[in-house]
Amino acid sequence: MATLKVFRKGRIAAALAVLLVAPLVQADVLRIGVAAAGGGDPVTFSGSSLGIVRNQQLLEKAFAGSGTEVQWFFFKGAGPAVNEALSNQQLDFAYQGDLPAVVGRSNGLDTRLLAALGVRSNIYLAVPKGSDIKSIDDLKGKKVAVFRGTNGHLVSINLLAERGLTERDIKVINLDTGSTQAALVSKGVDAAFGGRELFKLRDKGLIDIIYDNPSQDVRYTRQTALVVRSDYEKEHPQNVQKVVDTLVDAAKWSSDEGHAEQVFAEWAKSNDPVESLRADFSAGSLRDKVSPLVDNFLIGRYQAVADQAKAEKLIRRPVSVEGWFAPGYLQTALKNKGLEHYWTPYGPDGKQPAGDAVAVATSQQGS
Repeated sequence: MATLKVFRKGRIAAALAVLLVAPLVQADVLRIGVAAAGGGDPVTFSGSSLGIVRNQQLLEKAFAGSGTEVQWFFFKGAGPAVNEALSNQQLDFAYQGDLPAVVGRSNGLDTRLLAALGVRSNIYLAVPKGSDIKSIDDLKGKKVAVFRGTNGHLVSINLLAERGLTERDIKVINLDTGSTQAALVSKGVDAAFGGRELFKLRDKGLIDIIYDNPSQDVRYTRQTALVVRSDYEKEHPQNVQKVVDTLVDAAKWSSDEGHAEQVFAEWAKSNDPVESLRADFSAGSLRDKVSPLVDNFLIGRYQAVADQAKAEKLIRRPVSVEGWFAPGYLQTALKNKGLEHYWTPYGPDGKQPAGDAVAVATSQQGS
């Protein structure tokens, strides 16, 4: 009998041990954060080749049979919310704009920047229908919606500065993308800076867009990129390479002008109307805007954002891009796929080609 009791106790102890350990044993996951609320079912987003990757389940296919599960997370709080998730090690990769990424790096967030995910994105200024505000010059003393901390925030500061204004000259209302649209329609704000989502309201006759960067000045554009936590990159370089390989495939498909309508249809799954996407991408080449290159243009824009963020006291510590970019994975993908000269690399001004800028970036920034 004593032996039986001991045996039963042993079985119970073993069962408890299994229960305690089981929750700690998890399947390998690859977690991607998107600095946008997204839309559609399943939730997706527009304007980036990574949205194509999401819609066509290209990463899920790339990792099929490997035991790695791909998980996607969308953040209404955009870049600042993504920074928090990266800091808490809740994400491995992230689609994120230039200013939030700079802020994260200034605060000690250890990431590597792998590839561009959407460059030369315009910002627009909208007003309620019938407003007497006709230009940026008319904003003084007005209530203006700005999504602070995002990659559009610094652009709005630049646009004000060109007209001799600062944020102190207007009444800044910090609103996210959805709240901004509602405030415009209800006339809760006098004006708002935003992105392509504003075209939907314009086409419904609810607002007017009074600024659209007519000269396509790169100082008034936003850049986004793919970042990875440094610890994840060190532990899983093969996974990082596979992610970049997949991204390059999607960027190549998206860059074909013959696929433009298909690209817009894919992006429209996020509930952004095709008409809005056409309007947003009407200026400039689709190939240039979805180019994944880590060229002198991208490097220059990120350093410019970092320098200005410090000057505007949006960050406390200066940020250098030296050692931040890791274009080696991209260079490998381009070489293996015969795409080393497919996209045009540009100089810091965004206008003049700068030779084999990916190779230049690799030699300057390391792999």
